[in-house]
Amino acid sequence: MYWGIRSRPIRTTLRWQLIVSAVLAAAGGFIWGMHGALSAALGGLVNVIAGWAYGWLVTRRERKSAGQALVTMFRAEGVKILLIVVQLWVVLVNYREMVVASFLVAFVATVLVSATAIVVKDA
Repeated sequence: MYWGIRSRPIRTTLRWQLIVSAVLAAAGGFIWGMHGALSAALGGLVNVIAGWAYGWLVTRRERKSAGQALVTMFRAEGVKILLIVVQLWVVLVNYREMVVASFLVAFVATVLVSATAIVVKDA
């Protein structure tokens, strides 16, 4: 389901982010209509896509030392941050009917959910 991510905590976190995004998109649609739903979905997907890229980069090759693991994690985090910035720019520039409140609530909620990966045990 998560195309190459072997880490259970990262897969679980991505699943939770997708669920939160869907719930907030439904709430945004109920409150603000179609543009509220789409705005919340886009806000959540920004972090889901960046999180998936992080997970894919971190789990795609084996590290033989702690130093290599840290380098891989820092590179993956850099890619994640770059993806977030680029996606935010693309969405904010191109989606004129965006409901900013709906977008930001979903974006912040999925950022907070990403911190929950630490509580998921790796099988």
